[in-house]
Amino acid sequence: MTARRAFLLGLEVLVPIAVVALWAAWSASSTSFYFPPLSKILTTFKDTWLFDRVGSDVVPSLLRLLAGYALATAIAVPVGLALGLSPAARRASAPIVEFLRAIPPPALIPFGIVVMGVGNTMKVFIIVAVCVWPVLLNTVDGVRGVDAQLIETSRAYGIGMRDRLSSVILPAALPQIFAGMRTALSLAVILMVISEMVASTNGIGYFVLESQRTFAIPEMWSGIVLLGLLGYVLNLIFGVVEARVLRWHRGARSAAR
Repeated sequence: MTARRAFLLGLEVLVPIAVVALWAAWSASSTSFYFPPLSKILTTFKDTWLFDRVGSDVVPSLLRLLAGYALATAIAVPVGLALGLSPAARRASAPIVEFLRAIPPPALIPFGIVVMGVGNTMKVFIIVAVCVWPVLLNTVDGVRGVDAQLIETSRAYGIGMRDRLSSVILPAALPQIFAGMRTALSLAVILMVISEMVASTNGIGYFVLESQRTFAIPEMWSGIVLLGLLGYVLNLIFGVVEARVLRWHRGARSAAR
């Protein structure tokens, strides 16, 4: 490990610790009902989430999030590849895509409740409705950005469309696709919480809203802290997967420098 990487890693670890320490010191003497001391929030977090409500709230939330995110990716990548490869299809679908993308997904919750009820199907649908667009648009841009010489060379060597797609176009577009998937992951967490706050009987979003309604403020803060930790861990896992899948891309960029 180089000195620079060690320095950056130290910053990544020490700065959050310093922020938490400042928060603890600032709130230690707090008597506000709405801003309890950090020590009380952490104690409530331990009593609530380790591991009392994991099965009843955390697991259902994660299953909805992962189902919606996976389904959105499974839809967006093939459609994005098709639109990126066909200028005619891209122009024909552009008005529809821009219209649907402009609809705020929370506005679809009433429609989802009427058509699908308040179960998991509605929540997964809302997550899909927001996650599909960043992945779709980045896939289209990634395919359009593939070096034309690569495609022409593969065509000149008689490589079939299927192999050309899997061995040339898709790998070249993957960095852009992963950028869209990273954006979609954070949006999935947001819409998971919103859908659970509007219509649910379990989940982290439901717990946070119910805690607010019953004035259980330390419990509410513990749920907010859990959501922040959840987003951080999911992004960390995504970064590890991305680094493995795009190892060749990072190596190529390093070599170019």
